[in-house]
Amino acid sequence: MEAAVIGAGGWGTALAVLLAGKGCRVSLWVRSRDVYKKIILKRVNEDYLPGVKLREGIRPTVDLEEALRGKELVIFAVPSHGLRSVAAAAAPFLSPRAVIVNAAKGLEDPRLLRLSQVLQEELPEELHGRIAVISGPNHAEEVSRGLPSATVAAAQVPETALLVQERLMTPYFRVYTNPDLMGVELGGALKNVIAIGAGIVEGLGLGDNAKAALVTRGLAEMIRLGRAMGARARTFAGLAGLGDLYATCSSPHSRNRAVGCKLGQGMRLGEIIAGMRTVAEGVNTTRAAAELSRKAGVEMPITAEIYRILFEGKEPRKAAEELMQREKKAESEDIAFEQ
Repeated sequence: MEAAVIGAGGWGTALAVLLAGKGCRVSLWVRSRDVYKKIILKRVNEDYLPGVKLREGIRPTVDLEEALRGKELVIFAVPSHGLRSVAAAAAPFLSPRAVIVNAAKGLEDPRLLRLSQVLQEELPEELHGRIAVISGPNHAEEVSRGLPSATVAAAQVPETALLVQERLMTPYFRVYTNPDLMGVELGGALKNVIAIGAGIVEGLGLGDNAKAALVTRGLAEMIRLGRAMGARARTFAGLAGLGDLYATCSSPHSRNRAVGCKLGQGMRLGEIIAGMRTVAEGVNTTRAAAELSRKAGVEMPITAEIYRILFEGKEPRKAAEELMQREKKAESEDIAFEQ
């Protein structure tokens, strides 16, 4: 199979390694010429996935047309804020028979679109039924090294999700399908917001009880907004919801958790971002999620406090205190997965 991975960050590189391990010939599109030169020289993406040797079947390139021409499978693995421009540039070179997969997790700010919607706006109509997403607890550092992982493939057309499942499944990378495209995308995006909150709790030294409470109540917020937008509540109990939430809130690989830890330790967002090479999607997603909750009339107090910490300079400890002192309420109304 001929495949292209568009984006040579950690996750894009890991997916190229996975596909090459299945015997696929993979074009890996690299935006940065500096990163491209390093990869060509050492066959390792030291900037984004150090220590992982690129297999022979992977061909790095900075030429988008060269990467895409005739490819049966095209995976977009670029940050949410860059997806639209890259998809627009890629559109003329895509085969009408290609399966298109978005592997990034986020929401387009300020338009509040899911990333599959961005692809639909930029790609030819004949490809809309061939667009899918993958989402789950999939840290690139582990997938690239063949550690057991699982993900979810979702698409509006069930056959497209099945094709993605077939083409990505390996003995160490298990792929499930789910018809709830919106729920899978929202789960992958919103969990990054809660992961920032989990990191703040760690940075403040508030303990495991507080972190568990925040993650659980954060999941309730994810479900609440998802249901209001038309997603299925049960999707958030799966890999693209609870599974990804657990991994992102607890793993040392999590960039969003790391941002939260530094906020809790007293650093400001600007200086944190300035010191990062990779993107923490949860920052922009927090802004989008807060606006979505307002438009949908959905209460998301944790998300609202994280927004105030990130963009209004609120002190994290004050935010935690105010969350603990909210009005009394019952739990059960927020945690049902019946839908």
